[in-house]
Amino acid sequence: MKKRGKYAILEKIYRKKNFCAKGGRSMKKVLFVDCCIRREASRSKELAEYFIQKLEETGAYEIERLCLMDENLSYFSDGFFLQREALLAEGKFDHPRFRYAHRFAAADKIVIAAPFWDLSFPALLKVYIENLCVDGITFHSDETGLHGLCKADHMVFLTARGGIYTDSPMEQGARYLEQMAAFFGIAKFDCVAAEGLDIGAWPVVELMEQAKEKAAEVAKAF
Repeated sequence: MKKRGKYAILEKIYRKKNFCAKGGRSMKKVLFVDCCIRREASRSKELAEYFIQKLEETGAYEIERLCLMDENLSYFSDGFFLQREALLAEGKFDHPRFRYAHRFAAADKIVIAAPFWDLSFPALLKVYIENLCVDGITFHSDETGLHGLCKADHMVFLTARGGIYTDSPMEQGARYLEQMAAFFGIAKFDCVAAEGLDIGAWPVVELMEQAKEKAAEVAKAF
């Protein structure tokens, strides 16, 4: 189906190639969304930085970092929500409050890092996702349903967990992000988790090394 109006324009924008200075070789733009609240003390951050390092070593990626703790993100209160609806009704997709959605939609790859908190992840990441969901930028809806507009083909979520929650229904963070990836039109999703870090049964250093090995494997296929 041929895309109409603003959707066709947005698609052309997001399909522009980035070229590195040497030889004009195309590089993939990676948006790294950092929601590791404890910053450098965070084990999720340690794992994510290792993954990013592996990407950088290939020379094939341009890394754009977005530290959510440094952003002035707003959750949807009444006035903030009404402003958003008014801007969308007027077709003002270039308004600054939609900058997060534009950056997300334009990235070739998405990397998200956040700790396992309260069975999912910190509320700050959910607020960020609310700001991403803009009909006409990251997805669009019509009579046939919802359709993702994002350019990215792969999302990777890196997290650290005190217990072991893989395959447990109590783990809702990775599950939620996987469904959001599909909603945005991102075909592939991977979660790399360092688990059992607070149980005390295994050395934390060994558990982190195991997670880093998996992260390196995912980076190769990124």
